[in-house]
Amino acid sequence: MVHEVIKTSNAPDAIGTYSQAIKVDQMVFLSGQIPLIPSTMTLHPGDISAQIRQILDNLRAVAGAAGGDLQHIVKLTIYLTDLKNFDAVNQVMTDYFQPPYPARAVVGVASLPRGAAIEMDAIMILS
Repeated sequence: MVHEVIKTSNAPDAIGTYSQAIKVDQMVFLSGQIPLIPSTMTLHPGDISAQIRQILDNLRAVAGAAGGDLQHIVKLTIYLTDLKNFDAVNQVMTDYFQPPYPARAVVGVASLPRGAAIEMDAIMILS
């Protein structure tokens, strides 16, 4: 089983000991993304909806570097420091995903790297 490291400058560099994504056969495991702006590596200063969009743009860039797009995502995990932002996640996701939507979990957490309010990771299957 060959592991291919996926890396793109169109998404934030890893801020720890991990890869942006790893491809194994037709499966791609996308590491967690917080709302970092790739060019500055700073958190997006906008409201939660703008931060969600930044994360999904980052995930789209990594998915593209692996040969896919957001529609290839089969599992999405979302980590929120405030579950009151659940509705914002649902609203923004409709701009990025069409049915059938990926399987999904939303988890409330105490904190995230760099003080982010939200993080997402994903599993993608390429056809």
